[in-house]
Amino acid sequence: MSLDARTLANAVRMLSVDAVQQANSGHPGAPMGMADIAEVLWRHHLKHNPADPQWINRDRFVLSNGHGSMLLYSLLHLTGYDLPLSELKQFRQLHSKTPGHPEYGYAPGVETTTGPLGQGIANAVGMALAEKTLAAQFNKPNHNIVDHYTYTFMGDGCLMEGISHEVCSLAGTLGLGKLIAFWDDNGISIDGHVDGWFTDDTPTRFRAYGWQVLDSVDGHNPQEIEMAIQEAKANTSQPTLICCKTIIGYGSPNKSGSHDCHGAPLGKDEVAHVREFLNWPHAPFEIPQDIYQAWNAREQGAHQQASWQQHFSAYRAEYPELAAELLRRSHGQLPVDWAEQAQDYINDLQANPANIASRQASQKALNAYAKILPELLGGSADLAPSNLTRHTSALDVSAEVPQGNYLHYGVREFGMSAIMNGVALHGGFIPYGGTFLMFMEYARNAVRMAALMKQRSIFVYTHDSIGLGEDGPTHQPVEQLASLRVTPNMETWRPCDQVESAVAWKEAIERQNGPSALIFSRQALTQQPRTPQQLSDIERGGYILKDCDGTPELIILATGSEVGLAVNAANTLNAEGKKVRVVSLPCTERFDKQPAEYKEQVLPKSVRARLAIEASIADYWQRYTGLDGDVIGMTSFGESAPAEQLFKLFGFSDENVLAKARALLA
Repeated sequence: MSLDARTLANAVRMLSVDAVQQANSGHPGAPMGMADIAEVLWRHHLKHNPADPQWINRDRFVLSNGHGSMLLYSLLHLTGYDLPLSELKQFRQLHSKTPGHPEYGYAPGVETTTGPLGQGIANAVGMALAEKTLAAQFNKPNHNIVDHYTYTFMGDGCLMEGISHEVCSLAGTLGLGKLIAFWDDNGISIDGHVDGWFTDDTPTRFRAYGWQVLDSVDGHNPQEIEMAIQEAKANTSQPTLICCKTIIGYGSPNKSGSHDCHGAPLGKDEVAHVREFLNWPHAPFEIPQDIYQAWNAREQGAHQQASWQQHFSAYRAEYPELAAELLRRSHGQLPVDWAEQAQDYINDLQANPANIASRQASQKALNAYAKILPELLGGSADLAPSNLTRHTSALDVSAEVPQGNYLHYGVREFGMSAIMNGVALHGGFIPYGGTFLMFMEYARNAVRMAALMKQRSIFVYTHDSIGLGEDGPTHQPVEQLASLRVTPNMETWRPCDQVESAVAWKEAIERQNGPSALIFSRQALTQQPRTPQQLSDIERGGYILKDCDGTPELIILATGSEVGLAVNAANTLNAEGKKVRVVSLPCTERFDKQPAEYKEQVLPKSVRARLAIEASIADYWQRYTGLDGDVIGMTSFGESAPAEQLFKLFGFSDENVLAKARALLA
């Protein structure tokens, strides 16, 4: 058998077809249609080392049309990653490394979790942004230590999703010239031929974004694909879209070019026809040794990495501090004196009270922490003056100034959040981004993906309640806090003053295995007094802020701006001879993970009279108050009026809290 490009591509096709058929589930059409493009890219251009999938200067590859996951799994297997044939045979099965859509952390070489269409291209934009910014911060003359491309495959579905507009527009503005996207222009989606619902002039659209566009490339012609990639790589000032005309299900005599091969196995008879059409005489999952040898990238990858390592050694000899800093940041490590400096800052805040909005406290924390952490890469979705995400060390990132540390994302909440995930996945930065808590809803799926992938993305949400007042219920969050808190692997912090705000930032920065949502107020909050032990206990997510003598008769739980109401009520009731404890719960998820003994110490089961106060959805708090307790919370949307009037209207007043507390004590 002649090992021409088509034969090597057919190995990808047949592995994908056989795995989908054995699983009796999956999407064979995209892998069959894009195999020729993948062969050219992966065998002749992609810089990677299968023996070291975390090599920091590898090219990144993102399969944005993640339903075609067997394309990626086949490529990883053939090129020599630790993904044996047995795993391909277990495609879509329990505990396999080959789930239905690519998932970060399962198979080596999978750079991100894709499946929700459009987010893969968004992650790729984040990776390309991280590469360009990191390169600008660390490269020196004759030392291009950070120097790699980000490649992504995407389909019509990715382009139909609105997030693709958000991120591709920004990619053009930022001049991400080492981002190369391949559009699988096959004209098919699940419902059939897309010309009934997708007639955009995509090349013109991307040219308007400021991209280089190479259109009308035959996605089954290796020579045309090669020429397009070379032209794309020659232009490092613009991202490139390569428009590849392909036939979905290429090689299937009866189902190619149809939605019949998009999201379902071909069927045993059609698989046999594919083998005959492609002149592939081998049994299912059988790959001849010479084809394996032609695909194997381990030797070339080891040579590429060794060459880079030699270059890096010369760089380290000339710039030892920069080299050490690059390695520290790329490995996700914090500075050795981070914890000490952060704690000193928190102690100083406690010793010097200030009654300010927690969004202002957040900015103060950023001002302090950014001086210690050059890896903070932040921004806001067009709300920096309100979110207060811009700190005193901020330098705007632009096409001309890529070495900055602050991004103006524009009104792109979803795009911002998914780009942040791509930055986190790339490494070298701790990304954060801000918007109003209400507009987390625009970005909900990207926030979920951060939690699913266990990435250190820090979502900054201000204007946390009806307390934003006159803007009305369209801007007043009600159910958003509960939504964040019930998201697995998310930690949501709603601090009550500048000290808890600084601790929330510290904990988010130190958290290595998942994202954090930091929820800040518009209105000023009273700083609470604390003992050293109470100060230490904030990081537990919940602690006794104000106690009484002996066993309490009533426990009042609160977060954020409502902690002040709880303290006021406790002061009044304790002066009347009652025994009332106040528990601040800035992060319920963190508190829930504490040892049972600690939780019992803070919230003893014997004290069944409990009152929770939060200007958020009330139902969430019944998990802490039980049937015998009560909740002052929201059970409807807000209204448009000054904050003081709204708080009183919805029961967030000293009078109502005292009335509820006395009823429970009675």
